Formats: sequence, C-alpha cells, structure tokens
Amino acid sequence: MRLLHTSDWHLGRAFHRVDMLGAQAEFIGHLVATVRAREVDAVVVAGDVYDRAVPPLAAIELFDDALHRLADLGVPTVMISGNHDSARRLGVGAGLLDRAGVHLRTDPAGCGTPVLLADAFGDVAFYGLPYLEPALVKDAFGVDRAGHESVLGAAMDRVRADLAARPSGTRSVVLAHAFVTGGEASDSERDITVGGVAAVPAGVFDGVDYVALGHLHGCQTLTPRVRYSGSPLAYSFSEAAHRKSMWLVDLGADGSVAAERVDCPVPRPLARIRGTLEDLLADPALTGSEAAWVEATLTDPVRPADPMARLTGRFPHTLSLVFAPDRPPEDPDTTYAGRLAGRGDQQIAQDFVAHVRGAAPDERERAVLREAFDAVRAEEALRADGARADVTGEDTTPREVAR
Repeated sequence: MRLLHTSDWHLGRAFHRVDMLGAQAEFIGHLVATVRAREVDAVVVAGDVYDRAVPPLAAIELFDDALHRLADLGVPTVMISGNHDSARRLGVGAGLLDRAGVHLRTDPAGCGTPVLLADAFGDVAFYGLPYLEPALVKDAFGVDRAGHESVLGAAMDRVRADLAARPSGTRSVVLAHAFVTGGEASDSERDITVGGVAAVPAGVFDGVDYVALGHLHGCQTLTPRVRYSGSPLAYSFSEAAHRKSMWLVDLGADGSVAAERVDCPVPRPLARIRGTLEDLLADPALTGSEAAWVEATLTDPVRPADPMARLTGRFPHTLSLVFAPDRPPEDPDTTYAGRLAGRGDQQIAQDFVAHVRGAAPDERERAVLREAFDAVRAEEALRADGARADVTGEDTTPREVAR
C-alpha cells in the first residue's frame, strides 16, 4: 500500500504578516497532483490542519476544497487534529465524511478503533491519535500523572490491544501529533511542555509498522518506521534551511517500509543575512537573497538611520529586522541601580538613547528631551496647584498657563 504522509498545513497562517493562503492553495493542488501521478492508495494528515481553533473563513473554504478534491480521486484520507486545531470543530460531520472516504479522527476515545483499508495483501489498520492534552485526557485513559508520555503510552496500549485481536498479518499505521525525542524543533511550533517535559521517547510507538508524526515543522526520520513529514511551507525564519516535503511511503506485504521524499512548492526562498548595513548593501555574495524573504540582522555598533528603507532598496522582500550591535559587553557587576545613581531624569533618558542606538543624542535631540521633561514638570505643577485649589477653595492656576 502506498501512503502519502503530510501534516502541519496550518491553513490560515501568515508569514510575518504576509498572507500565505495562495501558497497553501498551491500546496493543496500539488498534493492532489502527487496523489494522482504517483498512484497513492491513502493520504495521512498528522494534525494541525488549521493554524488556530477558530480559523478564518478563507481557510475553511480551502480545507473544504481539499476534501472534495481528494474524495473525487477516490483515494481514502485519514487525518487527526493537532494542538492548533479545535478537535470538536474539525470533527464536525466526521460520520458523514467517513462515507466519502475522508476519515477524521479527533476524539481521544477512538484511539483504539482503526480505519481499515485493504490492498492485495490484506488489511492495513490506521489508528488516529489526535493531539492528547495530558490534563484533559488523563482520567479518560486512567493514568495517574498528566504527562505526554503517560497518555500517549495509554493510547498506544489500546492500539496494540486492538491490533493483537486482528488476523495475523494485519499491518498497522499510527498517526500521532507529538514532540518525540530526537526531533529537531523550530521557532514556529507552539510549546506543548507539561511539567517541564514536552518530548516522549520513540519507543512508545513500538509494535506498529509505520508512525506518521506531526507537530515539528522539519521533515525528519527518527527511525525507519517513525517519521515527521514537517510542514509543507516555512512559517518562521528558523526554517530557512528546511527542505519542505511529504513522505511517499510504500508499506510492503510483510510490513516493510520504503520511504521517498516528495518536495513541496516553494513560494519564495528564505534568507537570513547578517552584518553591518553598509556591508549588506554592498556584498555581491548576497545577490541570491534579493528575491528572497529576508531576515536581516544588523551588527552596526550605532543604529543606522532608516535601516528598513535602505535594506528594502536592495532586498525588497525584507520582512524582519533584528539589531545585534557589536559592542563591548557591559560590566556584569554593575547593577541597574548603580548605573542610575547620581543621574537626573535628563541624563537617564540620554543614557537610554545611547544604549539603544549605540551613540549619544546630539544637541537637537537633547533639546527635545529637555522640552519633554519641562512639559511634564509643568503639567505636574499644574496638577499640584489644582489639588491645592481643591483643598483651599482658591483658584491658584495662572490664567496664561491654563490657556
């Protein structure tokens, strides 16, 4: 049986405020074309279909379009909810969708009840383990401790018990949404740490032929039978080096696994560049980054004027600007209170400007600061005079100042 393993679509998500719906629609088209061209027998989607519990209407419409196109191919699809999804919302209509060959598994209680698909060599049992929030499911699974390993272990006990009762030779596929030990995280995944522990060992999935994982956004092989497909699109600059893909998995008659990566369309490459502003603007080695979405880290010791405007002159798709000035480190033994001792408000403000920008304010800027502090002091004096007038019944506010 040939499977196409994907996950973490995050429909409705933007990339640094850039609308990604068009790129997500292109991915769906690519997935459908792959299913048709590579003669896929079943599609598995390991969670985080949407980016948030209440997705925008356009994302729902794209999901609906994806389901119709997959159903029209006559290729079964098995999908689970992830930690970004609302399991109850995603699972609405699951019974009706089953009849169309789209099998949504969003209820933890159904972990031990598989979707059975058959090929020339017999049945393949697909067990959908939706994201299991430990605190919410520990009682249902009868575990004492609300931890990821304990609830996933209990869910897998149900899987193994059901599998043991099936005819010999029944092959098995598990879909799960979790952080498994050995996986490499990126900046775009939501933290699922519970009690200081987020990861579960890969051994918790022992006893099945293939485990289709979701949650981590990089395509990864933990063991030949345990893999992350990763997200089809990059959702943070920490994924700049990722090769976005899906797994095409051939499950043999004996349960053997052969996997091939199928690349996903790239709407625009990512580039992380670092250096002084003048170096970045002049470096010929960065020509390839001019068409990319760019995260620029400026190391100028003094913050340059209009850095974003100047950067976008060469790199028009710059989305993120980070300042990491190369400066001598401050004395760690000097406390914040010690640095402020003996300084007035004006000097503290000037020191702050120097700290942030790397250079002290010039005379014009110092004059602006003086005017601001003078205005504040005048306002405070007026408030104080008003308070005294309330007490004495006299109006002590100077008329000219009041006007």
